[in-house]
Amino acid sequence: MAVENRATSGGVQKSKYTTKFASLENFDKGGVELINDDPRHYAFSNVYEVASKSKPWEKVAVGKNMEYVLEVVRAEGESEWRMAAHDEFVVCLDGATTVELVKPSSESVPESQQGSIALKQAPEGALMGRMHLSLGHQALLPAQCAYRFINSNPGVLLMQTIEGVDTQYRWAQICQTV
Repeated sequence: MAVENRATSGGVQKSKYTTKFASLENFDKGGVELINDDPRHYAFSNVYEVASKSKPWEKVAVGKNMEYVLEVVRAEGESEWRMAAHDEFVVCLDGATTVELVKPSSESVPESQQGSIALKQAPEGALMGRMHLSLGHQALLPAQCAYRFINSNPGVLLMQTIEGVDTQYRWAQICQTV
């Protein structure tokens, strides 16, 4: 967000705020300004920067609260089919994404399995539908339903899920330390 100060009558200063939307191709790093603390107590990363350095469909953690994580995903091309024993949530931050959902006729994920898992092949079962997401659109990925993402151009997704075997942690590369 850019701030522009201008003088008004009576000597009172007013601020004008301009919102700038970031994208995979155009973003500013930003940062956290600490007053009296240690930067190691905070996590700050830029989701667009993380996605720009990621391989397509990698799930890179940018936030964590107990077993729950926020993962940034570079959405490019067609993802593998995935499933989770729990609901997941996705927000499209850049580009346009199609989500295909299938209710598998025989496959399921054990309740003890944390996070989503990759399926070895396309699931057999009833097509639940497709969702077309663009900037700011959100979708719920229901528990025990297979899904895949399709992007014709690179984009950025932010997923709320539970930490799983495919969650990548790169805190040393993405967090502000000074």
